[in-house]
Amino acid sequence: MERDAFPAISPTAAQRDPAIDLVRFTCLLLVVAAHCMMVSPVLHKDGTVDTRNVLMEQGWFTPVLWLLMIVPLFFVLGGVTGLQSWRRLKAAGGTGFDFAQLRLLRLVRPAMALLAFMWGGLWIALLLGVHPQVIQLMTAGAAMPLWFLAAYLTAQLSIPLMARFHERAPLLTFAALVVSIISIDSLRGAVPVLAFTNMVFVWCAVQQLGFFKADGFFEHRSRTWLVGAIVSNNLLLGLVTGVGVYPGNMVVNINPPNLCLLLLGISQTATLQLLAPGVRWLAEVRWIRAVIAVAGRRSMTVYLWHLPVLVGMSGLLLLTDVPKSMAETAEWWWARIPVFLAVVVLLVPVVLIFGRLEDRPMAASHARGPARVAVVTAAVVVFIPVADAAFNGLTLALLGGGAACFALSVLLLGRVPTPVLPPAQVKRAEAPGLTLPAHDLRANLES
Repeated sequence: MERDAFPAISPTAAQRDPAIDLVRFTCLLLVVAAHCMMVSPVLHKDGTVDTRNVLMEQGWFTPVLWLLMIVPLFFVLGGVTGLQSWRRLKAAGGTGFDFAQLRLLRLVRPAMALLAFMWGGLWIALLLGVHPQVIQLMTAGAAMPLWFLAAYLTAQLSIPLMARFHERAPLLTFAALVVSIISIDSLRGAVPVLAFTNMVFVWCAVQQLGFFKADGFFEHRSRTWLVGAIVSNNLLLGLVTGVGVYPGNMVVNINPPNLCLLLLGISQTATLQLLAPGVRWLAEVRWIRAVIAVAGRRSMTVYLWHLPVLVGMSGLLLLTDVPKSMAETAEWWWARIPVFLAVVVLLVPVVLIFGRLEDRPMAASHARGPARVAVVTAAVVVFIPVADAAFNGLTLALLGGGAACFALSVLLLGRVPTPVLPPAQVKRAEAPGLTLPAHDLRANLES
C-alpha cells in the first residue's frame, strides 16, 4: 500500500545534476563568509589572546540564522548523491563494505592531512614561545569543522542500510526516524547525554529527504504543495521555539541536533525544488560551470581548511603592526570583505596541494572489495578520537592522536587483501559498464 502511494522513480533521478554542485558550493561560500564575521581575536600584553564570536552576539542574527543555517541542506544533497552512488555501485556488484571503504577514504584522507599539518604547525609555534593558551585557542577554533565530518561520515556510512529500508517502506522509515528524534528530545532533560544519539537520527532523517528527492518525490509535488511545506514547517519551527521547547538560536540547536534541524531540512528541500529551474539554468552558464567543475570537486578540502587558514591568518596579523579596528565598529564590518577575499586566495594553494586527497580511490577490476574486519576496524579507529574530542574537547595531543588514528584507518582501507573473483565473475566485472567501481562513477561530493 505504501509503495503504491509513493511516486515512481523519475527517469532522470539517477542522472548527475550539475545544480547540486552549484548549490553546495554556494552554501560553502556562505559558511566561509559567516566564519569570517565571527572571528575577532585580541592580543593582550601578557601574550594571551581573547576572541569574540561577534556575529553570534548580534540580536538580528538569530532570525537570520533560520535562512543561513544551511547545514541540513548539505545532508540533503549528500543523501541525493550518496543514494545514486550506492545504487550504481550495487548494480555493478558492489557491497555495503565496498561503499563504506570508498566513503571512509574520501573523507578520512583530507582530514588526516589537516590534523597532521595542524599538529606539526602548532607544536612548532609552541616551541617558538607562543603562549600555550593561544595554542589551545587555535586548536579548538581551527578544528571546529571536524564535528561536521563526524556527523556526515556517520550518515554516509548508513546509506546502504537506510537505502534498503527506504526501498521497502520509504514513508514508514522516515516516520520511524521522526518518532525517534522526538522521543530523544523529550528525554534530553532527564538524560542529557542521550541527546547526542540524535547525531544519528536527525542527520539520517535529513539525509532521507535527499533519498526522496533523488527518487522524484519532491519533483512530483505541485508548487502549492511545496510552498505549503515551507510555510507549515517554518510556522511549526516558530511555535516550538516560541513556547521555549527549543532555543530560537539554530547554532545552539545544532549540537546536539534536534527536531528543529529536520524542520529546516524539509523547508530547505522544498525551497530547493521550487528554485530548481533557475538553479539549473545558472549551473549551465559556461563560466559558472567551469568554476564549479574545478572548485566543486574540492568542497571537502575547502571546508576542512578554511577555518585553520582564517585562524592562522588572524593570529599572524596580531603580531604585525597592521591597524586593527575594534570589533562591531563600522570599520571592522567593512574589513570582513578583504578578510574573506584573503582566505579565498590562501585556500588556492591549499587546494592545489591537498585537494587530490579527495580523488576517488580506484579498485582493481578483479577486486571484490576489502575485508569486512578491516573496514569495521578502520571505522572504529576513526571515531575514537572524534568521540574523545566531542566529550573532552580538542587538545594539541588529541590532534596528533587523531592524525595517527586517521592514518591507520587509511592504511587499513588501502592495504586490505582483495580476494580474486572466480573466472565467470571476473568476466562479468570486466564487462562494459560493470567494472567495480567504474572510473567515472563520481558523486557530486563523493564523501
